[in-house]
Amino acid sequence: MNAPVASILVVDDEPDLRTLYELTLLREGYRVETASSVQEARDQLKAHRFDAVITDMRLPDGFGMELLQDLREQQRRERCVVMTAYGSAENAVEALRSGAFDYMTKPVDLKQFRSVVASAVQGTGGVPAPRAARTGGVQGRQGNFSADPLAAGTALDRLVGTSEAMRNVKQRVAKVARGMAPVLIHGESGTGKELVAQALHASSQRADGPLVAVNCGAIPENLLEAEFFGARKGSYTGASQDRDGYFQAARGGTLFLDEIGDLPLAMQSKLLRAIQERSVRPLGSTQEETVDVRIVSATHRDLAADVQSGRFRQDLYYRLNVIEIVIPPLRERREDLPMLCTALLARIAQESGMPVPSLTEQALQAIAAHPLTGNVRELENLLHRAVALSDGDELNVDWPMGSSAPSSPRASPEPTSPPNAEGPQPYPPPPAIGNVGCTVPLPNDLQAWLDQLERDILIRALREAGFNRTATAARLGISLRQIRYRIARLNIAVPNDQDPHDEID
Repeated sequence: MNAPVASILVVDDEPDLRTLYELTLLREGYRVETASSVQEARDQLKAHRFDAVITDMRLPDGFGMELLQDLREQQRRERCVVMTAYGSAENAVEALRSGAFDYMTKPVDLKQFRSVVASAVQGTGGVPAPRAARTGGVQGRQGNFSADPLAAGTALDRLVGTSEAMRNVKQRVAKVARGMAPVLIHGESGTGKELVAQALHASSQRADGPLVAVNCGAIPENLLEAEFFGARKGSYTGASQDRDGYFQAARGGTLFLDEIGDLPLAMQSKLLRAIQERSVRPLGSTQEETVDVRIVSATHRDLAADVQSGRFRQDLYYRLNVIEIVIPPLRERREDLPMLCTALLARIAQESGMPVPSLTEQALQAIAAHPLTGNVRELENLLHRAVALSDGDELNVDWPMGSSAPSSPRASPEPTSPPNAEGPQPYPPPPAIGNVGCTVPLPNDLQAWLDQLERDILIRALREAGFNRTATAARLGISLRQIRYRIARLNIAVPNDQDPHDEID
């Protein structure tokens, strides 16, 4: 039995444009109804069910946003695409935040129009236009994930944890995956930002298309334009043939821009134009190419602060940050540690092809005693080391420097005596406030208390290393990028001439 033909409602008060859109969609094989006002559109919606509604933002008797609100309140299945005049980007962003599937800027490019409509009707029950079958056929050069009917569930399952913070993340991923709105993932290094991007892609109607992951901080500045937008043969030294960029490779799928805050300002401007116009011009070409991608970006930086300081474009920030997903650091969801350790040990066993020692209560307490400032990535490294160094059937985890193992599995590690001044010594852990009988008062502001503790540790470590940030990072077991971030966040004054190699990651 053949599936029903997808039906579209087009709402525009300009007769010529309305006819143009109608003819374009009829040629693609859709059923089409039209309306010239909000009221006419409401009458059509009462009389018929559609797969998608394409509406102008400004209408004689109201706004297209009113139709979007009606669809949401009535829990209708129609996906809504809004059309807005050029230069009204803030209206488009507001529509996406309000639940619109996508938007188009007038004057509408018909090729883009067909592509957006095809994406909108996918998964609604109607037959998509023939072009839709071709949108997901491009394979990316990196970060590709093949389609799998269980991919959405698998990707969400990889976000391990049942804490309230992780439940909120999963719920938000499932909710926003259905649309086309850009998503900004924010979280500290090692929290799993790319896993969230994979879950967003796998849960979306674009799961059959490619997911192309790009580390914006790892591309030399002189190659950024060619890598993002492609290049034509002879456009630069060594360009022996035409090549696609990341935007072309991600057609019909998702482009994941990791560490977006590391992009230089000049490239930020070009990226903004590509996102706004949905087209790119390969290096050495005079023609622009329409690209159909969903943008998901991620950062560990405070982009709002970077906007204030002039390091990040405000217009690009608002374009990327339509929907924000904040991933909590591991210190805010330590109740997930047992599940995380179990999942990571299972992965280590699968990768090594050998059984791993069992996770005991004492091993779990030793893991919990670590600060784990590197989040899940540091936890995975800790478990890899523990597996490699363990003898026998039980996992042997080293207690962090400056603390000792408890006398019984239920005991908590006691702080060591303060270090003396004779050379580098491990910094003592914070007082065990949760211990029964502890007289240390509870802080009134936990975050300020933790920040001050972290600041004291960093200042001491920097002084002992002669303010050499590279040596300090190695001493504390974190990356140079992390030490820079913490120095900036905690407003620690560090002489700039103490480390000649400090700018090398």
